[in-house]
Amino acid sequence: MSKEPVAVVGIGQTRHVAARKDVSIAGLVREAALRALADAELTWADIDAVVIGKAPDFFEGVMMPELYLADALGAVGKPMLRVHTAGSVGGSTALVAANLVAARVHGTVLTLAFEKQSESNAMWGLSLPVPFQQPLLAGAGGFFAPHVRAYIRRTGAPDTVGSLVAYKDRRNALKNPYAHLHEHDLTLEKVQASPMLWDPVRYSETCPSSDGACAMVLTGRAGAERAPHPPAWVHGGAMRSEPTLFAGKDAVSPRAGRDCAADVYRQAGVTDPRREIDVVEMYVPFSWYEPMWLENLGFAEEGGGWKLTESGVTELDGDLPVNPSGGVLSTNPIGASGMLRFAEAALQVRGQAGEHQVTGARRALGHAYGGGSQFFSMWLVGAEPPAS
Repeated sequence: MSKEPVAVVGIGQTRHVAARKDVSIAGLVREAALRALADAELTWADIDAVVIGKAPDFFEGVMMPELYLADALGAVGKPMLRVHTAGSVGGSTALVAANLVAARVHGTVLTLAFEKQSESNAMWGLSLPVPFQQPLLAGAGGFFAPHVRAYIRRTGAPDTVGSLVAYKDRRNALKNPYAHLHEHDLTLEKVQASPMLWDPVRYSETCPSSDGACAMVLTGRAGAERAPHPPAWVHGGAMRSEPTLFAGKDAVSPRAGRDCAADVYRQAGVTDPRREIDVVEMYVPFSWYEPMWLENLGFAEEGGGWKLTESGVTELDGDLPVNPSGGVLSTNPIGASGMLRFAEAALQVRGQAGEHQVTGARRALGHAYGGGSQFFSMWLVGAEPPAS
């Protein structure tokens, strides 16, 4: 039996800020869910199941929050699933929901991801004690900085590339009303003069810590025909994982990332991603990961990712815009960051991305990664239904 085509008919997100003290976690997720339902012109009664995801529970200190969020999300008496794949969880959550629709297990699914980081401290939550990691490895940046240095040694990239990415994404965020960071007075010189946190990653080249949520309504062909707006169609989606540490692991360009992208392209019939994909929403929590992932995802040859960034290809008006929304560098509710990449890709092909809309975008890639570069999730969405 063929799979049911999957359409994104509703998208909603909260305004992302450092601390949403005006709402509980339940209020935060309901805000995003109600916006997604309103976008799809549906009600809670139209939803058959809910798939929710977030990063580790210790980020807020609320264990298994999905149990008490069922009521807030209209899921009482309905199937509700929780997904967790570290930082990639927002993408993985969307893929689980899409697969439920594709397999015709449920007709219409609400999927949602969130984080309320203000209620905990992710920096030190991610700083595990000896013997699990070396001392003074403060947060995720301390873990990934050596991988960035390895990339620079491997490719000969100039040390200005990271600041170019950060300056681009923060400028893009000014066009996104939902973004956390709106730094109107930021200049490239200010990025380059910001304090060094983890060599070579500077303060202005790192992601913020955000409170926020993102939700989408996914449905099949019949639901898409009733949708009030042109939907985004899922052309391919995949997840891959690998251990954090093993002999021969390539921390600069993980095998799981390459395999995940290849599977998505195969499903979507893409043979030349650089030419056939119009926009990329990529998970870049530290600026140097843009050139690194450009190579990992097949948009550039090995050693060529930084050249695309430096030449302006990834700018909003470039040949391959990357993170027109401002990306993770501007908004980072960790559990929702991956879903934001997926949702922003869908907004692009729906032509509803507002001021950061890429003109003529017909196919967009959403990408997320998590853990120690061990979890990857991606989807490719298009303005037209996938070929049957």
